[in-house]
Amino acid sequence: MKANRAVLTGMVFLMMVGSAMAEKPLSDYSFIRGVCYPGGWRNDQAIIERDLGYAQRVHLNSTRVWLGYREYKKNPDGFIKTIQNYVRTAQRMGISTMPVLWNGNGLNPDTLKENFRPEGEAYIKAVVEALKNEKGLLMWDIMNEPLWNDYYNNAPAEEKAKREAEIRDFVRYYIKFVKKLDPVNAVTVGYAFSKELEGSADLVDVLSFHDYLETRQRVENSYRVAEEVSKKYGNKPILNSEMACIARANPYDMALEICERHRMGWYVFELMIAGYWNEVHGLFYADGTIRDPSIIAAVLGFYRNRDLNTSIKPNPNREGGVTRALEQLEAALKDDPSVFGYTKTSTDKILEAAEYCANFLESAEMVPMYEPPTARIRFWREQPEEKRDRDAIRAFAYELGLTLKRQCRIF
Repeated sequence: MKANRAVLTGMVFLMMVGSAMAEKPLSDYSFIRGVCYPGGWRNDQAIIERDLGYAQRVHLNSTRVWLGYREYKKNPDGFIKTIQNYVRTAQRMGISTMPVLWNGNGLNPDTLKENFRPEGEAYIKAVVEALKNEKGLLMWDIMNEPLWNDYYNNAPAEEKAKREAEIRDFVRYYIKFVKKLDPVNAVTVGYAFSKELEGSADLVDVLSFHDYLETRQRVENSYRVAEEVSKKYGNKPILNSEMACIARANPYDMALEICERHRMGWYVFELMIAGYWNEVHGLFYADGTIRDPSIIAAVLGFYRNRDLNTSIKPNPNREGGVTRALEQLEAALKDDPSVFGYTKTSTDKILEAAEYCANFLESAEMVPMYEPPTARIRFWREQPEEKRDRDAIRAFAYELGLTLKRQCRIF
């Protein structure tokens, strides 16, 4: 029985891994649970395997990675070997790859000109020929956010339409060029907004847009537009290939919940809390710890209860634990008051009592968690006793106690 169960588990795993790899355009990509890993393919093997190992742990099955012709030009052979190694490594770990061939964010207007075509074609041909037969290739993203760059956004009013047409023609040209080189694998374009999808909806196999909008209604409207475009062009499959940003009021919890409701595949931005976007994006730190458990819960399909009719507020003092913690803290904050034998309570004792209180506050989510109280306690504990700022520790512990009393309404 155990053997049969093991075989069945293995078969399910292989089916899941296989479903993340597409040998031809599909009619449905809702199975994609992906993450952007912009420059991760450039990392050394140990880091790639470490990072993708984190992706495995939360059952992600695809990555979206950014390539670049400037980098290719510097070392064509090295570039191709590096991206091939990444795609193969990811595939071996059950994770597919969507390479982004051009990046609209850093658009160089010179690449839009006719005289750049031979150079651009050489780069694209080298990449496509190297990867088109790789089992781990999911699809081609021709260009990331074609209309989100200074060349277009800062254009004088009289130039706007002309520049948009230039960019649109560039994108459409390379869609056709890639399809000629690789008539098997799917092609998409990762537009910054769903309202831009019609720029190439007739040519791509998969519609792809990004959503970093600020409220549920705005996000829902974005999906509605995408679904209308899909219906207009024969119900083409849709992906949300970028979402979730702390700095744009687009939390992972909200973004993923709405996307799942619309039954679309997705890529969150991004796998690692590192680099330029480290303050506003990312699932994992390098050591595997996380910034916010609600992000990981959302990736796994679990969302916070926001229904006041059904949610139950925690009561950390139900068994009298908070009362006991406050008594321990009060005792720790009292130094020996004798006139001749005056002694100070050790900071270890104060920190122990502070942690007792902090654990109640954190588990009941009664304090902001962007800098958990226990993180500060750990910071002080890592210092030798003689180097700790005792006054700061006492003040911190005192305020912690007041917060716990107030939140639990203990007088």
